[in-house]
Amino acid sequence: MNDSTNLLALNKPKGYVVTRSDERGRKTIYDLLPDWVFDDGWMPIGRLDLESKGLLLFTKNGKIGDALTRPGNCMKVYEIWVRGHVTDTHIAEAKRGVESPQGLLKALEVEKIGMGGAKTKLRVIIDEGKNRHIRRLFGALKDPKFGTPLKVLNLTRISIGSFKLDIESAKWRYLSVEEERMLMNNLI
Repeated sequence: MNDSTNLLALNKPKGYVVTRSDERGRKTIYDLLPDWVFDDGWMPIGRLDLESKGLLLFTKNGKIGDALTRPGNCMKVYEIWVRGHVTDTHIAEAKRGVESPQGLLKALEVEKIGMGGAKTKLRVIIDEGKNRHIRRLFGALKDPKFGTPLKVLNLTRISIGSFKLDIESAKWRYLSVEEERMLMNNLI
């Protein structure tokens, strides 16, 4: 085991809960990792819901976890597929923000990167992560043609700060000392 690193990365597939144990018996992220990750108290930094996938970082160092989850501190980039036609108005609204019971939900950047049938592919950047932030944000916007809420069908986190996801689904690896240094140095 490599003691010089404080972070490891997992490419979380759909269908795993980000928790140490699940009272409903669902598969957890620890099922994808060696036993020592659980036993030594490595904790996920932030969350991805059951249906979401992509980059999840783990640490045993609470200071690092706090620094990476403090709102405004660290950019997180997602690629999402949304059901419905996402317009420039939607993009402007998402960047301005929508009120929700969780407070103001907004994205720093939203870029349209693809279309497929009645779906739009977007790259979304946020610097905080309220519970189900992106799903709720787009769910608050309406499809202009049908008046129905936009729905996030697929959500993948592709980077946290300077660290970009580069591992296959369900695989994990340590961050190198250099990657960790870059990530921590680039915090806002």
